[in-house]
Amino acid sequence: MAKQKSSNPQANLMRQMQKMQEHMAAAQTALAEETVEGSAGGGMVKAVVTGTGELRSVAIDGSVVDPDDVEMLEDLVVAAVTEALRASQELQAEKMGSLTGGIDLGGLGGLLG
Repeated sequence: MAKQKSSNPQANLMRQMQKMQEHMAAAQTALAEETVEGSAGGGMVKAVVTGTGELRSVAIDGSVVDPDDVEMLEDLVVAAVTEALRASQELQAEKMGSLTGGIDLGGLGGLLG
């Protein structure tokens, strides 16, 4: 006589959690490979950031380099990087939100990857 499988809610939950963790790890890897760009000054300063928030590059058009107005250039760099980081966060929310069913993990998101 074959033994019937008993449904174990804890085992099912653990399997689901493991599967979700695997999907989240794959999503983190994919995010690390994707890039987004932010720009300022009409595209004169551009910043490229990965989907995980790593700054990859900053490009500055030579025409905005004015030794007498370094502060403006600094502001443009900050604005471009800020825009790129915002785009990166939106990409993270889009990719990870589909895995968590839209549940906002807040600060936990960084702990999972």
